Amino acid sequence: MITRTATLDDIEALSAFEQGVIKAERPFDETLKADPIQYYDLDFLITNEDIHVVVVEVEQQIIACGYARIKQAKLYANYRFYSYLGFMFVQDEFRGKGVNQLVIEALIQWSREQGITMMHLDVFTENAAAMRAYKKVGFKEYLVEMRMDISRE
Repeated sequence: MITRTATLDDIEALSAFEQGVIKAERPFDETLKADPIQYYDLDFLITNEDIHVVVVEVEQQIIACGYARIKQAKLYANYRFYSYLGFMFVQDEFRGKGVNQLVIEALIQWSREQGITMMHLDVFTENAAAMRAYKKVGFKEYLVEMRMDISRE
């Protein structure tokens, strides 16, 4: 397996992965619009200097991706910036084989090179498989965002 920086030539594969992320998250988020929808501006993610998109290849086929985006921390935090991880996707047949860990390791390395010392990500609390995967590489539950639909009485 080869981990590398994504390029604009990877847009087609990344677009398919984006739909995979949406399909996987749809059961956890009833507020998503009907398909077709997009989460990401892929050109922007790939070309922005504060965002690092990586892909994992097997035999020149892209099988996984993820990004780290430098964001400003809350005023009260003891760090100024952090890396926010997103667009984490591994093709079904490669799940459970340490591919997600390869993506995260590459994003950690890039983040450290940028002087970043903290990482954040969002995961649906009901997505037990994702929660386990992120805990396995060292993430800890920190805060739960809650919401309520008040459109009906």
